[in-house]
Amino acid sequence: MSLLQAILLALIEGLTEFLPVSSTGHIIIGSSLMGIAHHPFTKMYTVVVQFGAIAAVLVLYWRRFLQSFNFYFILFIAFIPAAVAGLVLDKYIDRWLERVDVVGFALIAGGIFFLFTDRLFKDNEQNEQLSVTPGLAWRIGLFQCLALVPGISRSAATIIGGLFQKLNRRTATEFSFFLAVPTLTAASGYKLLSFIKEEYVPRSEEILLLVTGNLVAFIVAIVAMKSFISFLTRNGFKIFGYYRILAGALLLTLYYLGADMSLF
Repeated sequence: MSLLQAILLALIEGLTEFLPVSSTGHIIIGSSLMGIAHHPFTKMYTVVVQFGAIAAVLVLYWRRFLQSFNFYFILFIAFIPAAVAGLVLDKYIDRWLERVDVVGFALIAGGIFFLFTDRLFKDNEQNEQLSVTPGLAWRIGLFQCLALVPGISRSAATIIGGLFQKLNRRTATEFSFFLAVPTLTAASGYKLLSFIKEEYVPRSEEILLLVTGNLVAFIVAIVAMKSFISFLTRNGFKIFGYYRILAGALLLTLYYLGADMSLF
């Protein structure tokens, strides 16, 4: 992996991790088009670079994370369902990740749903509730389990989960950002441990790529989150629906043309 390739993948990670478009699908497309999808370091890189995106949430919303113990309790409640389901379904998830067509069809299915989301939840924007209760957190956490299917998008699943609980777009989206911290930390940490157990040790030049990638992902994720909130409150989800359908169609086209794509 070259420095340019590392920066491009970090840009993809930072841009897509918190948008409801599936970072996994975009990483697969990007790495495949660059011809590095199956390189052992690429697999580690796509895991480690997520820590830059996690740090972006902590920096952008640091006041919320210093707010109270109850804030962490709410996040823990929301985190439990996906954590348990992820451990139970771990082997199946790895198999799904090997099925690029699953990612493509999930992108398209989610995109179709987003075409109707604004209409379905239009009354939510009148809701002034700015906090998430333990009960709401648990139910949003159940929705997050949908993201165990690659291509659904963790962000999409949790935002839609919040909308089903009558939260407005901004509150649902910001809670999705917050929930990303324990969820991505646990998932990325678990995968990183598997690399360590396999005794894969990155070379010095690869460590430089990891540091650079995390810095790029951190900066881009901050910009993406701030822009997403502003765009979403004004324009809604329909544009993301069209985009997901196009991205899914591209992924499936490359897959059925025989491109070497799976990261796992």
